[in-house]
Amino acid sequence: MVATNLENEYKKFEDLINSYLTVDQSEIVKKAYNFAENAHGDQIRLTGDRFITHPLATAYYLAELHLDYQTLSAGLLHDVVEDCDVTNEELSEIFGEDIAKLVYGVTKLTEVENVSEIKWEENTQTHSLAEAQTLRKMLMTVAEDVRVVLIKLSDRLHNMETVDPLPSERKVKFAKETMEIYAPLAHRLGMWEFKWRLEDLSFRILDPGMYKKVAKLINSKRKNRDQYIEKAVKLLADKLDDEGIKSEVKGRSKHLFSTYKKILAYEKENKTIDEINDLFAIRVVVQDVKDCYIALGSIHNLWPPLGGQFDDYIARPKDNMYRSIHTTVNGDNNFQIEIQIRTSEMDQYAEYGIAAHWKYKEGSSDDSTFDKKMIWLRQLLDWQREVPGDQEFVDSFKTDIFNDQVYVFTPNGDIKELPTGSTPLDFAYRIHTDIGHSCIGARVNEKLVPLNSVLKNGDKIFIVTSPSETGPSLDWLNPNLGYLVTASAKEKIRLWFRKSEKEENLKRGQFILDKELAKLDLGLKMKDIVSFTEYKNESDLLNNLGNGYFSINDLIRNVDIGKYADSDSIKLPVIDRHLDKVKVLGVGDLTTRLAKCCSPAQNYEIMGYITRNRGVTIHDKNCSNIENEKEIDRFIDVSWGLNETLYSVRIYVEAIDRVGLLKDITSLLSDQRINISGSLTENRDDHSYITLKIFIKNTIQLYSIINKLENINNVISVKRIN
Repeated sequence: MVATNLENEYKKFEDLINSYLTVDQSEIVKKAYNFAENAHGDQIRLTGDRFITHPLATAYYLAELHLDYQTLSAGLLHDVVEDCDVTNEELSEIFGEDIAKLVYGVTKLTEVENVSEIKWEENTQTHSLAEAQTLRKMLMTVAEDVRVVLIKLSDRLHNMETVDPLPSERKVKFAKETMEIYAPLAHRLGMWEFKWRLEDLSFRILDPGMYKKVAKLINSKRKNRDQYIEKAVKLLADKLDDEGIKSEVKGRSKHLFSTYKKILAYEKENKTIDEINDLFAIRVVVQDVKDCYIALGSIHNLWPPLGGQFDDYIARPKDNMYRSIHTTVNGDNNFQIEIQIRTSEMDQYAEYGIAAHWKYKEGSSDDSTFDKKMIWLRQLLDWQREVPGDQEFVDSFKTDIFNDQVYVFTPNGDIKELPTGSTPLDFAYRIHTDIGHSCIGARVNEKLVPLNSVLKNGDKIFIVTSPSETGPSLDWLNPNLGYLVTASAKEKIRLWFRKSEKEENLKRGQFILDKELAKLDLGLKMKDIVSFTEYKNESDLLNNLGNGYFSINDLIRNVDIGKYADSDSIKLPVIDRHLDKVKVLGVGDLTTRLAKCCSPAQNYEIMGYITRNRGVTIHDKNCSNIENEKEIDRFIDVSWGLNETLYSVRIYVEAIDRVGLLKDITSLLSDQRINISGSLTENRDDHSYITLKIFIKNTIQLYSIINKLENINNVISVKRIN
């Protein structure tokens, strides 16, 4: 950055802080800038810019959040202790204890980060330890003074924006850490603006090819969608204005990484990007809460709402204090529009989270309001202390804290927050470990439900416990049975079993091994089984299997089904079962055919040509017909689906006969995208004996299918047969 640019950037920063700080406060911030500029001197970043540009950018992002002068000063000074031999005592003497403490907090976080970077490069195990140390330190820092983490997030945002000069491995490590720790932490603090920027910057580094494809895909559809949304925005704004509601109505576009996640989810359901209803959406900002609900009625009068697509986060705020009404409506021409309705204050909080409400304690701030917003962190620190292992802590942190959340009620009406997909058993363990261990049933909204039922927003849950301490079941740890989602609950169960006697664990481990491997009929000997694991002997394997530390899934996924499958296994391109065609990515539901002029082969680059009445023709990218084609706007980017080997196996199902049994079995296999190539059913003495020939990808998929089939009503047993 040349001097003139630095002067311009500082002038922008100066104008911004002068707009909301007092004269005395602005002078302290400017004093911090001058100190940092002198301390960093001629230090140069890898980008070629003077080093001072980095703390200036960090402080500018903080000023955009209208944070207090101490936070801005600490943002400017955050690297001087580490990089310039300035002591904390000097800072305290010059700028006061509060600013020095903030700088010290950022410095300590940076030290943990640097240790993590060294350990990251050593091996996976020490990486988990280092990552856990970073996470624990980060959470404790949020609890002590959230401003330290806000500085760190701003520091990370600018570093990600200027990460390109780093060596490739360090760049990937940096982006991965940002995606796994910093972006989710910004989300948990309600800082949507920071979250999406960090995610998109990381996405660009971690998967540059897909990043470009998604960007191109969105841009290709932006014009038509923007025209539609523009009309919808005007229509809605006029409607609200006619009804006397002062509002700001604006279109909102999905960001790249969130669009990518949406595309992946839709592909699993055989849907195309055209069916994603919230790539573009509308936000309505009104003056007060009453107007939110009046606006909601007006919107539903204008366009009919879609069932199951409504959330009221004003009545029930998210745990990070996010408040808004979400509704999805069927707009003109059957185009689905997601609409968010909120007040100006809610809108500020939705974008900037906890930072939007930070007020310096010498002012008129309400500390109780701030503490309420941080209750989730206090609760988190309490139950995270129960997770001793570093890897378990990391898993728990990512699963339980940073996944999307569902909000449910205790019988007393208290709100509890759990990751989406959680079950009554997860809820029981969130209430108390002993309640989880003694859980034998659950009532959701006054109805008795299975313990692996998926909870929904607003559910009221009552846990049924046993008076005798029977303890948890190891089946609860089987991911195929769907009893638990939260890593913290799983770890509590493992701890319970670790306390059991080793002899009991050995017996239990042997029982589990015999029972589960019998379903696969692989004829494995014990020495073969041990070889599929990292264990050196049978005793250690069985002990850890018996206490829940080692999962049968971890063993099975290492077994190559190809050695045991039937002889008619096949290797083929991924087939779209519904359309019976070679899958080509990028064409949605359009019919495809291979061009005869060049007969494109798998693994060669291809290009799609949109014909007038025969869908999309797939050409080799070097085909001469493509080079001579003048209507270039009819070309689209496409790529082959992945090749996969499918193995032929037979499974045998024994069940008590009932109406719809075979339909339930075949429907489950269809939902799991399993191809059935043959079946045979026998009925004897009110029992059905069904043999199915199916194609599967690997052993773990076969085991998962068997587990799921066992859960069908009236099914007695399921196993593979030779």
